[in-house]
Amino acid sequence: MASEVLAASGGVKQLICINWGTKYGAPFINRLYAMVARNITPPFTFTCFTDNREGLRPEILCEDLPPLDVERMPVNSKGIWPKARLWGPKLGNLKGPVLFLDLDLVVVGSLDAFFEIGGPDDVMMTRNQTTPLERLGQTSLFRFPVGKLMPLQEKFRADPQKVADEYEFEQRFVTRNAPGGAKFFPRRFVLHFRQDCRRPFPLNYFLPPRLPADARVVIFPRGLLPQHAIDGQFGYKGRAVSPLTHVRGLFSSDRREKNAFRYLRHYILPSPWVAEHWRE
Repeated sequence: MASEVLAASGGVKQLICINWGTKYGAPFINRLYAMVARNITPPFTFTCFTDNREGLRPEILCEDLPPLDVERMPVNSKGIWPKARLWGPKLGNLKGPVLFLDLDLVVVGSLDAFFEIGGPDDVMMTRNQTTPLERLGQTSLFRFPVGKLMPLQEKFRADPQKVADEYEFEQRFVTRNAPGGAKFFPRRFVLHFRQDCRRPFPLNYFLPPRLPADARVVIFPRGLLPQHAIDGQFGYKGRAVSPLTHVRGLFSSDRREKNAFRYLRHYILPSPWVAEHWRE
């Protein structure tokens, strides 16, 4: 299927990301571009849809945020619903399949295979490892043809809060409503840092998180960023401590994680391999 997927985009691998507000910005976007460039066979394009182009590398193609025409976005929702901007009929001048990447993931291997699996009209998603009994996709990395998800955007725009309340996460909404059904990349292509790399308790106190040899991308959902993994910071925001100090924290009155076992298994040692890959 590789030739068909690339033929639909003029023989060019098209990668995109989206940035709004101040949480991420140029450092994350530039790192992501550099990781992509080191791990892909040209030709490729890297397009960022953003509300702030300041500080971005010249190789990055910049486009304004696509319109969404929603007066009030969902509140009290866990989903990243501004991604719905990408579901419209147009994405700048791009046509055909595009591979979307979250700004806080780490590319650790070749991305070429993400353009070799499935057909040009398929919605290809990463498997969500946190719900093994549910056939659920993950939108930290997924491929779709420009315009294919327009029915989803229309449904979301009709009642954003209702959609968010029903599906909770935007990835569940995409999985359940993708025209023609969602298909999945191989499970080991995209790994979940906490589930696939962090050592189980009590090994997490003696061994750093591992990088499986077959990984291509590692995602960092739910607030844990690559820099936290580099520093060995987990559980207490802004705080990296020794194993002994963390264990002592079990008896602290201000411990945020009240479940003792969860508190102990959350600890991680610094991950040098993340620093090796997550750089310009």
